[in-house]
Amino acid sequence: MIILDSKAQLTVDIITKVAEGKISMINAAKLLNKSRRTIERYLKKDQKIGIQFVVHQNSGKFPANKVADAVKRTVQSLIKEKYFDVNLTHLGELLEVNEQILVKQETLRSWAHEIHHVKRAKRRRLQARKRRETMESPGLLLQMDGSPHRWFGDEKSCLIAIIDDATSEVHAEFFKSETTLGCLKVMRDYIDKKDLFKALYVDRAGIFGGPKRCNFSQMQRTCNELGIENIFTNSPPGKGRIERSFDTFQDRLIPELRLNKVNDMDSTFTNALAINHNELTRCTRQTNHCEF
Repeated sequence: MIILDSKAQLTVDIITKVAEGKISMINAAKLLNKSRRTIERYLKKDQKIGIQFVVHQNSGKFPANKVADAVKRTVQSLIKEKYFDVNLTHLGELLEVNEQILVKQETLRSWAHEIHHVKRAKRRRLQARKRRETMESPGLLLQMDGSPHRWFGDEKSCLIAIIDDATSEVHAEFFKSETTLGCLKVMRDYIDKKDLFKALYVDRAGIFGGPKRCNFSQMQRTCNELGIENIFTNSPPGKGRIERSFDTFQDRLIPELRLNKVNDMDSTFTNALAINHNELTRCTRQTNHCEF
């Protein structure tokens, strides 16, 4: 028994009339919006197997790459209960690493949209700016800033980070707030690991010697004694590399902290995830310190 929809029934009727000589091939091609070659193929199949020619050979078959419904239900359950605050790209990585479930990105997107799980990126009005090329070698220019945010639940803390303009390598540490001691500690740790650098690119906050401090601060004094040049920017886009890093950390690092049950800065844990060059790489993180 063959069940045809209206479109298939129309195709059968027209091809039958062409076979009977009631309609020309040219008119049939126009009515069905097909090429003359397709109408000829339909006629040959009609003479060979009858009206079954209109039924596609893959009809009723499951695709070879179709993912099992059980996997789909498992993934959707994990999204609701465990990965509810994770974006789709990060979600695919976590499913592969933590759950050993490998799903294509578009398939994962459709499954997530079915249960209304959509974590959209921040939409900001873009302004045309002249692009500044990155430095040619590491250590020529570093950008530094702090990001006050709710990193551990409802309590606010600050992630102070320093990033190499040439390699995007990040060194960061959590503090209760953005202070001079915190910035000095992050810079000292970087120098201990990588040696001195040439210039530090910062905003005009008081910590770095902005107008609030009459263009003087302990940070600026320390840089002068070490021979590090201070370069001040007039707007956040000027140090866009560190600003974009903070966007990535707020999007990816917070779910990682929650999944690893890190609730405050004093929590000690190992085998956590860190972000470098827009990827997640495994590392060991000590109490109140993280290196990206």
